[in-house]
Amino acid sequence: MPLPRLLSRFRAGLWALVLSLVVGLVWEPAAASASLDNDRYDGNIYALYAGNGSLVPPRSSLAQSLAAHRVAVLVFYLDDSAASKQFSPVVSELQRLWGNRIDLIPLVTDPLQNRPDGGADDPAHYWDGLIPQVVVLDRDGRVVFDRHGQVSVDAINAAVSDATGVPLPPGAGSSATLSFNELNSEVVASR
Repeated sequence: MPLPRLLSRFRAGLWALVLSLVVGLVWEPAAASASLDNDRYDGNIYALYAGNGSLVPPRSSLAQSLAAHRVAVLVFYLDDSAASKQFSPVVSELQRLWGNRIDLIPLVTDPLQNRPDGGADDPAHYWDGLIPQVVVLDRDGRVVFDRHGQVSVDAINAAVSDATGVPLPPGAGSSATLSFNELNSEVVASR
């Protein structure tokens, strides 16, 4: 390659390097922000606000749970809802306390809207249009608990205990013991 052409390419590469350095020094990336008190989509609310991203997707469907005659706890929510964000630690605590003794089924409600009721094994059958909503079904598929809003973990635990016939597990304390994911609460508080 001739020397003038080589120098021309070198200068073009040098200018591209200088330009990218200047842009890198001047441009500041936006700070990450997540907040419990707005209806903005921040991502998986269970990973962000409850420290438990393993809740979504659920391990079993409602149809599977009913066929196996297991106690099912349906939790209807939206990732872009402040009320659902604030309720997410309760759902994580239910999984911690009850583990494999129940089928915990968190369900985002977007796909359920304006859909015909598909019967008792369809989650849309139990959703009343409000979020968050918790529905506990006993082993026979009967609704034993159905509430929406900021339901206490104590109330849900009592319903699950009745439905399973199992006393509250060790460590099932007061709802006052719930806490948000420590790292993420610091991120939220730093706004």
